[in-house]
Amino acid sequence: MSLVQPLPPGALDIVGDIHGEYSALVQLLANLGYDLQGNHPDGRRLVFVGDFCDRGPDSPSVLALVGGMLASGKAHAVLGNHEINLLREDAKDGSGWFFDSRVDADQPKYAPFARMPAAEAPAMLRLLNQLPIALEREDLRIVHAAWRPEQIAMIRKLPSGSARASYDHFEKLADAQSTAQRVAERMRQEELSWSHSLEDYRYEPPFLPAHSENELNKAMVNPLKVLTAGVERECRNPFYAGGKWRFVERVAWWNEYNETPAVIVGHYWRRMRAADAPAHGAQFENLFGGTSPLSWHGLRSNVFCVDYSVGARWLDRLRGDNPIQRSKLAAMRWPERVLVFDDGMQAATENFGVEVVLRD
Repeated sequence: MSLVQPLPPGALDIVGDIHGEYSALVQLLANLGYDLQGNHPDGRRLVFVGDFCDRGPDSPSVLALVGGMLASGKAHAVLGNHEINLLREDAKDGSGWFFDSRVDADQPKYAPFARMPAAEAPAMLRLLNQLPIALEREDLRIVHAAWRPEQIAMIRKLPSGSARASYDHFEKLADAQSTAQRVAERMRQEELSWSHSLEDYRYEPPFLPAHSENELNKAMVNPLKVLTAGVERECRNPFYAGGKWRFVERVAWWNEYNETPAVIVGHYWRRMRAADAPAHGAQFENLFGGTSPLSWHGLRSNVFCVDYSVGARWLDRLRGDNPIQRSKLAAMRWPERVLVFDDGMQAATENFGVEVVLRD
């Protein structure tokens, strides 16, 4: 077995990013007709697209519930970028439920949140490390962020259980490439030529090639990162996002996907209501262009993002708003191509297989 594994046959329910929203997951499973062991009266199977944890109030319960289904063979899943962070001990925003170093920093935004008992962590990490990066069968492919043939071919050669070791290996290759290209030295020269901080939104810098090269090496050399975090390219028009000026931009890779099998992903923070503010930044939102919230997208309209921003419920709770109105947990029923949401709403998806003409 490799890091690309087979999907089971038959009818599937493909669940989007959960991000620690345990109550939403339990409600969605009930709406889909599953018990908490992952059994369905019609023999349907659950598939999860990753990002089980971080930001939400109860990541440990989500991982315990999903982990039990995975261990018993009742469900299948791929790794998301947030699980990769856990495996690599990379403490990031919203992970205070797991990492002691993040508890204080996460309190203002995400508290209260349940913490993972230390005794339970090793078994959870072992289970996560056994998950594949991608799942496939003749009619359908599932990956967290991007199905790119070049990177998929690379990870087919990697054995099951090697997710962390393989990721670390490719990160070292990215660092070596930056060293060989003298990126750090060239970045220092660029910083000397620009008198303002790149974290200061008031002053737009010129395009800085070494900074762009540095970001691209970090994003694109590692195939596991591409598949779990998305595709990026050089951006000659710097933009401010995430607290600093950026010189690479995300790519709507589905506009280049020209193969027959459908692909279902998470990761990209879709919205049900066009009037809502972007849940995770304009770069994510702009990827969908004018695509409606229920439409398949891409060159052949056979790619679908099933992440409807449930990971943003912490922000609505912080503001005193109703989190269910803007942010939802969704599942795609396959082959029916019908969405089911945690609030009980169901909706048929649109425009599957309708090829579009892309214009510059």
